[in-house]
Amino acid sequence: MKNLPLIILLAIFPTLSLAKAPNCFSWPMSMTEVWMKNTGIVDIKDLDESKTKITLMATEKKGNDLYTQIYHFIFYDKYNNSYEIITKIDSSHEECSISSVNGYLISKNFIIS
Repeated sequence: MKNLPLIILLAIFPTLSLAKAPNCFSWPMSMTEVWMKNTGIVDIKDLDESKTKITLMATEKKGNDLYTQIYHFIFYDKYNNSYEIITKIDSSHEECSISSVNGYLISKNFIIS
């Protein structure tokens, strides 16, 4: 029982030492919407942003406040068609747009009536 505070401290310490990665989903999301419009996949005005699903798949710390982040987006248009895209960016707590956005269209699913 004498070592209980030490055990609790050692159990909590690793979580205290982890740095929180930046929350930079808006940069790749905006650039992806523009890319989809420019390539004729879907017009931004047809997207229903309230249905967009955003998942941070991975974050890798590359240096002092420099992170590579992988996001998975599922966009829906007003016809309930979906567009699945994975993006890769470099970001920091100060700047989300350190690098350009690398985007990969995974799927387009269309509802055919």
